[in-house]
Amino acid sequence: MNRFIGRITMYLIFALIGVLLWSSVSKTFFNPSLWTLEMAQFVMVAYYVLGGPYSIQLGSNVRMDLFYGEWSPRTKAWMDGITVLFLMFYLGVLLYGAVGSTAYSLGYFGTEPFSFFWDLLVTLVTEGSDAAGEKLGFLERSRSAWRPYIWPVKALLCFGVFLMLLQCLAEFFRDIARLRGVEV
Repeated sequence: MNRFIGRITMYLIFALIGVLLWSSVSKTFFNPSLWTLEMAQFVMVAYYVLGGPYSIQLGSNVRMDLFYGEWSPRTKAWMDGITVLFLMFYLGVLLYGAVGSTAYSLGYFGTEPFSFFWDLLVTLVTEGSDAAGEKLGFLERSRSAWRPYIWPVKALLCFGVFLMLLQCLAEFFRDIARLRGVEV
């Protein structure tokens, strides 16, 4: 799944180029567009967050090769297995915060964002989209002049961090297999 999403995400760089090109053209020849800077930021978030798991899958993430490059494959597997646990802890904390922030952007101001999303899902399935829409509160908007809704970017962040956690889990199991002498 990360490969499929990552291959599609690669082309977001062209969307980013298009937005920034339009920004330059509109500032030079027309009235400046209000939406270009924020849209460029949103596209960059999607590019980074959805492309990260694919980058880890390919092994093209940045490593400090001062020592790592000289180690044996077994030592590399040990070190990768240990460091990926730290990364998974960090991503778990990030996902928890992202879910809370996404719930806030959908108008939930309580302390249980997961129960909010569960109730929203149950209501959507059992009662339909109108009833689920009534559970939403005041939707958060950006403070810029364009004022887009923030929840799509925050939901995308949750999805991307979840994919990154899955890819880290896969890498962890690959490291364990390498330590056991099984090549995956």
